[in-house]
Amino acid sequence: MQLLVSAINLDEAKEATMGGADILDVKNPKEGSLGANFPWIIKEISNYANNNIIVSTTIGDVPYKPGTVSLAALGSAVSGSNYVKVGLYGTKTYEEALEVMKAVVKTIKEYDSSITVVACGYADAYKTGSIEPEFIPKVAKDSGSDLAMLDTYIKDGHRLTDHMTTEQLQNFVNTSHNYGLKVALAGSVNKNDVAMLKKIGCDIMGVRGCVCTQGDRNNGTINRELVQDLKDNI
Repeated sequence: MQLLVSAINLDEAKEATMGGADILDVKNPKEGSLGANFPWIIKEISNYANNNIIVSTTIGDVPYKPGTVSLAALGSAVSGSNYVKVGLYGTKTYEEALEVMKAVVKTIKEYDSSITVVACGYADAYKTGSIEPEFIPKVAKDSGSDLAMLDTYIKDGHRLTDHMTTEQLQNFVNTSHNYGLKVALAGSVNKNDVAMLKKIGCDIMGVRGCVCTQGDRNNGTINRELVQDLKDNI
């Protein structure tokens, strides 16, 4: 299982790298769960990574606007991302989510077929009206995406495992793997979840809060010792 650490700037990306992160994820928590950061920040971190570590970028908790979303995805790719993550927030149905992801996949693969496209849903979608988590693997497969992911949209202390049972998460992983997709799971997960995530076959564990000072994803900063401790547990 790989460790993805979400950084908001170059200093945090360096801390994550020195702590042993496998994937540097660039996001902006001020704009939401999968809030998009600025192109110059992505480029700065991509230049630092220098193809020695994977750079992933969130392009936002996106609306049901395929054109807008595909342009944002292209901006992420042009800025140096190896992974482009789409938070399917404004899509309410399988059909809407599929339309958005098809536009993103077409845009990204025509630009650079080696870039990984990630369709991300929310374990707490029942609170936001977004597409239900169980449909995300099918959306990812049918759109030609490479990876299916789950996170939480509302960051209020509730975690991935507060919204979905281990059995539901196992079904998500199994369905995705049967479709030939990799799986990333996030949502206030921490080292206490490592054993469960590994047992169900999760490919990528996504974190921020648990490797930040004071455990605070918004006001804390990534600490290399906390990253290393989590990596050691994995």
